[in-house]
Amino acid sequence: MKAETVKIDTEFIRLQDLLKLGGLVSTGGMAKIVIQNGEVSVNGEICTMRGKKLRDGDFAEFNGERVIVEG
Repeated sequence: MKAETVKIDTEFIRLQDLLKLGGLVSTGGMAKIVIQNGEVSVNGEICTMRGKKLRDGDFAEFNGERVIVEG
């Protein structure tokens, strides 16, 4: 599994933004669709909330790739 790290300097990052910054999706529209279809997991559990707040140490997975939040 490929893993990418996204560094943030805020308290949290929203799931749809993490997917875009991590390069798992190319647009916000695509992020919305894959999240609502239940294709994305956060910390190992399916998540359908695109505004989900992720903090340091959290991770999201989609299509065999992982993005880790580093604060």
